[in-house]
Amino acid sequence: MKTAIVIGSTGLVCSKLISLLTKESRFDKIVAVTRRPVEYQAEKVLNEVVDFNALDDFIDVFKGDVLFSCLGTTAKQAGSYDNQRLVDFDYQFQIAKLAAKNGVNHYILISSSGANSVSKSPYLKMKGELEEAVSLLPFDRLSILQPSLLLGERESFRLGETLGSWILPTLCKLPFFMKYRPISADDVAKKLLALSLTKTDQSNSKEVFKLDEIFD
Repeated sequence: MKTAIVIGSTGLVCSKLISLLTKESRFDKIVAVTRRPVEYQAEKVLNEVVDFNALDDFIDVFKGDVLFSCLGTTAKQAGSYDNQRLVDFDYQFQIAKLAAKNGVNHYILISSSGANSVSKSPYLKMKGELEEAVSLLPFDRLSILQPSLLLGERESFRLGETLGSWILPTLCKLPFFMKYRPISADDVAKKLLALSLTKTDQSNSKEVFKLDEIFD
């Protein structure tokens, strides 16, 4: 039996993931880490409320077999790029370090298509830097997903993503753009679960799934 730790559990993808995990018999405990209390119907979901500005005080929360890191925000929601980086890089990297220290075997990160530490885009540069930083940690297995635009109903309205969800599905019917087609949060959640249940023969392995590679 396995324990899953989910960061960003109220977000678009990981809310779907938790629903899948509750139905998966090979997981008997799901630790949903949040800022504020969240009620879950499934008994095997444990909500751990933490202060993200004092993560070291909560090191015991990050113990398990697999850590799903789905935390993320936008500069608009955060109020500035610096605040966005605090959430998208600092918090996630600190949690990854704590999990590695606790011996978590498998770390799964939702990154972004185009993530590159030398990108001219501050957002994509940040995502690339996070990928490189967690790659240096001693996880037995590291899985990174780089999806394109995520489709699904969010709690907050995002104009750019809403417009993209209207335009891209049509544009991506063209052969050249097919691999850049948007992907539903449900499909990403299913991929996350599948990765957590598959085994690899290699130790210290790293795998990166780009855009269309996430689709089954």
